[in-house]
Amino acid sequence: MRFAHLRLPGQSTARLAVVEGDGALFVDEIMDDAPRDLQDLLERDDSEAARLRGLVAQALSHGVSMTPVDELRHASAVLRPPQIIAIGANYAAHASELKLRSESAATVFSLWTSSLSSHDATTTWTNEISTQVDYEAELGVIIGRPARDVSESDALDYVFGYTVVNDITARDLQFSEAQWSRCKSFDGFTPTGPVVVTADEVVDPQDLWLTTNLDGQILQDASTGDMVRSVAELISYLSRGATLLPGTLISTGSPGGAGYSRKPPIFLRDGSTVTVSIGGIGHLTTHCRVL
Repeated sequence: MRFAHLRLPGQSTARLAVVEGDGALFVDEIMDDAPRDLQDLLERDDSEAARLRGLVAQALSHGVSMTPVDELRHASAVLRPPQIIAIGANYAAHASELKLRSESAATVFSLWTSSLSSHDATTTWTNEISTQVDYEAELGVIIGRPARDVSESDALDYVFGYTVVNDITARDLQFSEAQWSRCKSFDGFTPTGPVVVTADEVVDPQDLWLTTNLDGQILQDASTGDMVRSVAELISYLSRGATLLPGTLISTGSPGGAGYSRKPPIFLRDGSTVTVSIGGIGHLTTHCRVL
C-alpha cells in the first residue's frame, strides 16, 4: 500500500489516506476508529495495518469513490516521528566529493522534526542563514515495530515502508560547526514524500534508483546499491543497545553529485525547483524561496 497525508484545498488538517494510482481514499471514510495519521497506525497493535489493508481491499472491490490526488494538498509523508536519524557519508562518491573521511562506523546524527516538509511545498530561508543551500537525494526508511539488538539478517523485517527524502543542507554551516544537525534542520529542510510505500512493495531496498533534477538538470543519478552500509546494516547497527521506536525515520545518505562539489558550485536559489525521485516510490518536489 501507499500512504500519504492529504487535505482538500482550504482544509488545515491533513488526513491519512491510501493512494491507489491517481486516486486517494481517506482512511476515516472506511474505518470508524481510523488512525489520525501514520504514526497513530504504527503505534497500534500489529494487526491494525492488516485490518486496514482488508478494509481498503473491500472498499475498492465495491467501487468506492476516490478523490483525485491532483485535487489534494500533501503534508509530510511522516508526521510526529519519534526520531529522525540521518546517516552521513554513506555513499563513497559523496564522501569523496565533500572530502569527508571514511569512518570505521556509520556517521549518525539527528534531524529536528520541525524541519519536516511536504511534496510540492515551498522551503524558505534568508541569506543571513546560508548562501550555500544544497540538495541531497536520500532513501527514507520507516521503522514499523520496536527494534532492539536485531541481526542484519532480520533487520528488514522491522521496516514498515520507504519514502523519498531531500536532505537539504546549508553547506557553509555544515563545515563551520562541529555538528551536522542544525545545518540540515531549518524549517522546511527535510521534505518527505509524496507517499510511504509499504515494505512488501519494495523487493530490495538496495536496488532502487535515485535522481535529483534541479531546474531541469539531472545532478544526481545513482543506485542505492552504491551505499557503503546497506539498509539492513544500518538498522542492525542503530538498534544495538537502543530501541528504534515505530515511526522512526532513517534517512540513509546521499549519492554523489552534490552541488557544493561542482565547479562552479550549484546551490538552490530563489525560484529553484528541485525534484528528488526514487524508482518505485515517487517524485518529491520542493520549491525554493530566498527571502
